[in-house]
Amino acid sequence: MGGSGSKAKGVWPFLGSGAGTDSASDGNEQSLAPLKGPRNATPFVFTRRSSLYYDEDGDLAHEFYEETVVTKNGRKKSKLKRIQKNLIPQGIVKLDHPCIHVDFPIVLCEV
Repeated sequence: MGGSGSKAKGVWPFLGSGAGTDSASDGNEQSLAPLKGPRNATPFVFTRRSSLYYDEDGDLAHEFYEETVVTKNGRKKSKLKRIQKNLIPQGIVKLDHPCIHVDFPIVLCEV
């Protein structure tokens, strides 16, 4: 688990240049950068990669299992076998509510 942050070290696209005249440039607070240029980005995430898969029948689920019957010493026993082949990922899913990016460097609430 974890490790979903950006791999680029030292790059903070959410921070301003500090040369502005806003009140947050005194060093005690951080401010959002204006959305200008290719390096600046919004702190909100609107989509994510889904963890669901489609099977051959068009069913959508996290995992798929197939029931198999095993005969051992004349006794029949049912087992579930996990299916890992012929699954198609759902892809990119739009979020109902935007989330804040993992690498967003501003403290949102201080206690």
